[in-house]
Amino acid sequence: MAELMGKATGYCRGRSGSMHIADFEKGNLGANAIVGGGIPIATGAGLAAKLRGSDQVAVAFFGDGAANEGTFHESINLAGVWKLPVIYICENNGFGISVPTRQSTSVEDIGVRGVAYGIPGLTVDGNDVYAVYNAAAEAVERARSGAGPTLIECKTYRHFGHWTGDPQNYRAREEVEDWKLNRDPIKLFRKVLLEEGSLSAEELDAIETAAASEARAAAEFAMNSPEPDPDSVLDDVFFVEEVVI
Repeated sequence: MAELMGKATGYCRGRSGSMHIADFEKGNLGANAIVGGGIPIATGAGLAAKLRGSDQVAVAFFGDGAANEGTFHESINLAGVWKLPVIYICENNGFGISVPTRQSTSVEDIGVRGVAYGIPGLTVDGNDVYAVYNAAAEAVERARSGAGPTLIECKTYRHFGHWTGDPQNYRAREEVEDWKLNRDPIKLFRKVLLEEGSLSAEELDAIETAAASEARAAAEFAMNSPEPDPDSVLDDVFFVEEVVI
């Protein structure tokens, strides 16, 4: 929250905002404002893990629009050739800004593209917690065993516009409300847990209350945090001196 508000206590001391946030200590190599830009970074991280001989697995999250970028195809091909421990997760929410996926992508399921690179390509319900968990667990095991990467497409839906003030005239409001009311993953998972008897309604309510409290505390922390010192504006900036020979 502090990073989103540009505060000095943010992960990147307020320099990254919402688009470039990173935390290496937590394994977050950074979000990227370039569509598909994180895919080759994850591929490189997978190569590093393999060279080090660690059991780490790199995970790239991207949208359906990024699946049509060259970086997607180049990265997965290379990862397939070298059997890198990488999981490529396409969060297909049905829209690339305002363009429906069906108008920009030649295949109905992006997961089938894994076949072209000799790796498993799965398509799962992205709003089904168990379906996503099981697919991810299988992909992690495959990666750690040295078998290589996996492509997982999670079909979901974007509840809000692409940007603040987006008129969203490219889709019906009834469609949006239907997804919010009937296909929200949190609501669906709550129903599953109740039917399983894994948790009671009271326990689930307590979890939601605790989560809301934690979110409010994070927001308060951010709002009460100091602004970055203007004198530190050049910290972490690398200068290259021009050398004439």
